[in-house]
Amino acid sequence: MEVSKQSPRASLTDFLAVERTFLAWIRTGLALMGFGFVVARFGLFLEEFHLALPSSAPASHQFSLWSGTALIAVGVGVNLYSAWRYVHLIHALNRGEPGDTRPSKQAVIVAVTLAAFGLAMAVYLTLIRRSG
Repeated sequence: MEVSKQSPRASLTDFLAVERTFLAWIRTGLALMGFGFVVARFGLFLEEFHLALPSSAPASHQFSLWSGTALIAVGVGVNLYSAWRYVHLIHALNRGEPGDTRPSKQAVIVAVTLAAFGLAMAVYLTLIRRSG
């Protein structure tokens, strides 16, 4: 008697779980892009604020522009990688291959990137802005 070593087919719940995860990553990417836009435009708000106060010297707000643009780029990268990973996971499930049980590299990279942006903004706000 021969035992079949064929992998079990994925169930509907597996496909739906992959789709929910994909949509969560899309929301994360959109939130990053929206937050990046707000950060980039915050520099324009500060410039207008300085124009309203004649006693204050105009300051450069390039940090907010570059930070916001970088956050938008991270959001675009998250969305592109999410789409690529979603397609590959669906193909793997269709072939009957088991899902990936390792921690998500994407989640770790996004978390570390956002922590670095947060640290850079905190340093900018406390050290650089205070001296200006």
